Amino acid sequence: MVLELIGLVAFAASGGLAAVRARLDVFGVVVLAMTTALGGGIMRDLLLGVHPPTTLRSWPYLLVPALSGLLVFWAHPQVARLRVAMQLADAVGLGLVVTAGTTTALQHGVPAYTACLIGMTAGIGGGALRDVLLREIPMVLRKEIYAVAALAGAVVVAVGAWLGLPELWGTVVGATLVVTIRLLALWRRWNAPVPKA
Repeated sequence: MVLELIGLVAFAASGGLAAVRARLDVFGVVVLAMTTALGGGIMRDLLLGVHPPTTLRSWPYLLVPALSGLLVFWAHPQVARLRVAMQLADAVGLGLVVTAGTTTALQHGVPAYTACLIGMTAGIGGGALRDVLLREIPMVLRKEIYAVAALAGAVVVAVGAWLGLPELWGTVVGATLVVTIRLLALWRRWNAPVPKA
């Protein structure tokens, strides 16, 4: 749970910083921080028929993103300077959310390919919602290797479950793969191909 909350802090901070750049008020910053942090998990639970969503039933999952949003609102220049640390935390958060989402989907008895898509959605959903609320094309659809990294981690979890390996194996290896792909993509400035003009 501590690792999940660290991931939520990173997601919330990215949402909060986007809200600050868009000149939203304090309420808007907190809402966007919470949407970015919790949106993917809520999508996952809605797709799996879990009502109410897990993150809305446990107060730490609500409090941590809200406090993160407030922190970003008051200290956004200092938070923005922690760019590398934020990218690392975001990559770790993505890996944990994707693997947890895929595992949860498999536990609900959905087919492996559906679990992979739900796991990927859990990882990228909050950021996509953030961009839609800011009236932007979601970043995962236009730049950076993000969704591909999420899907790769989800596939590792599904393959591990299919082979009968311990759940921890899929989580560790899947999350490590997501983090590695994300950090390599950031370091090498990889982007998915786009059509030639």
